[in-house]
Amino acid sequence: MKNYTGLFIASAVILAWTLSLIFLLHIDLGKNLWMIVAGMVVQTFLYTGIFITAHDAIHGTILPRKHKLNSAIGAFCLFIYALFPYNKVRAKHFDHHRYSGTLKDPDYHDGQHSGFWRWYTHFLLTYITWWQILGMAVLFNVLHHLLNIPITNLLLFWVAPALLSTLQLFYFGTYLPHREPEGGYDNKHHAKSNDYSVFWSFLTCYHFGYHWEHHEYPGTPWWRLPGKR
Repeated sequence: MKNYTGLFIASAVILAWTLSLIFLLHIDLGKNLWMIVAGMVVQTFLYTGIFITAHDAIHGTILPRKHKLNSAIGAFCLFIYALFPYNKVRAKHFDHHRYSGTLKDPDYHDGQHSGFWRWYTHFLLTYITWWQILGMAVLFNVLHHLLNIPITNLLLFWVAPALLSTLQLFYFGTYLPHREPEGGYDNKHHAKSNDYSVFWSFLTCYHFGYHWEHHEYPGTPWWRLPGKR
């Protein structure tokens, strides 16, 4: 069972995201503001979990001894997240580890604009392509016109959570950990970790804020990072 813990957790995240999305896309919104807000928060959190699951697949920690299946799970998660190509993201992520906090790091800022929004924009443009945007637009229209899913539901529970999760991932997983401190970096990973409790670390970004630990122990899945503190 120990060898399949990663698969069980990955499956739970994917199933939760799928069931939540199906439910939210078909609810009658009416005047249920609390349902809208709660649904967006939950779906954003689950979208972040989908990406973190793909990230763990990149590091081979979902099924360490079954590389093809491990990669297939990662590719599936990136596809449902926003049609991201697995091999491209995988290559860039290993460059991030190799050149962390330098201009060769694809997740780092451009060397001149280290503020949050300029860095975030640079970060997005590094990964997003026009064909992805076109593909998502086609899928949006298929869901609306062929499956009769209301546009409002699509925007609130499919489009918005995906975008919000990129902010969550960037802020807690890139900006805070890799922002250069006064006096410069003090470790080879050019990374630092947050000081949140395990509970808040999970809620903010699936322990991705334990970022020095992730760089020091890249073969550790997200759910075991607290044990590396």
